[in-house]
Amino acid sequence: MRAVPTALAAAGAVGLGVGAAAHVWARHVEIHRFTLREAELRILPPGARTLRVLHLSDVHLVPDQERKIAFLRHLGSLRPHLVIDTGDNIASAAAVPVLAEALAPLLERPGAFVMGSNDMFAPGPKNPLRYFLPDPRPEGMTERTDRDLPTEELAAALSARGWEDLTNRRASIELGALEVRLVGVDDPHLERDEMPAPERPDRPLPSHGNVLRLGVAHAPYRRVLDAFTADGADLILAGHTHGGQLRLPGIGALVTNCDLPRSQARGLSSWRGVPLNVSAGLGASPYSNYRLFTPPEATLLTLRSPKPGTGA
Repeated sequence: MRAVPTALAAAGAVGLGVGAAAHVWARHVEIHRFTLREAELRILPPGARTLRVLHLSDVHLVPDQERKIAFLRHLGSLRPHLVIDTGDNIASAAAVPVLAEALAPLLERPGAFVMGSNDMFAPGPKNPLRYFLPDPRPEGMTERTDRDLPTEELAAALSARGWEDLTNRRASIELGALEVRLVGVDDPHLERDEMPAPERPDRPLPSHGNVLRLGVAHAPYRRVLDAFTADGADLILAGHTHGGQLRLPGIGALVTNCDLPRSQARGLSSWRGVPLNVSAGLGASPYSNYRLFTPPEATLLTLRSPKPGTGA
């Protein structure tokens, strides 16, 4: 009669051991396994030259994160044609000059950015079980106006060398014989998103005729993705989800912290026929600085024109 309790105790001990090992891995190993995810899309106009787009998101930087800072500096060696930053860059006011220094080589490249909630409000401790609620946002979050992070200083640091601020606005970037037309919104997680007025229907094409349309947001809420697709986006870029932050084999992301389906919490997928890249991001809140089965990442997207004679 003692065999059953003994077996249960052994199983419990194994479960505790696995849980402890997972915690150590998530908190002390995987959170530092900075990764470059690469993918290719054939969405450029026929004959257009290859475009390499570096997608950054959710850095959540504090000044003493030396390995993260070193990875950001390393990304400059990729020499992308275009950099898109989808927000949540900092986790403290002191991080702004550190971030600008780490991104210095990338700030020399053409780029654009939007802000996330953690570019405006300092992080704090949260009950992780909130993320399983239908709406995980704390009460009153969308009404807050008392910014306690230097958002304007951050925006100035990112735009000082030419990066476009896409906060509820449009912009264009000329890249040789390709015009990139961008539209962005303020953070949908805070319900600050306001889609800019539609592009004028009589807006002429550039002389070379090559246009790429990008939709850029921090949090990939469905209403925003729908607005971008209706606006004619060729590609949508977002972050916010941390890839789920905790993923389980065979299940994937447990949450997305928005209304995006869990299956689309990380990487390339499609939204109403438009390619959508959701970055798992490079960090996490200092109060929940761990990851499991979703290492911190930046994404290098190589965009090409269709193969000759295939249309794809």
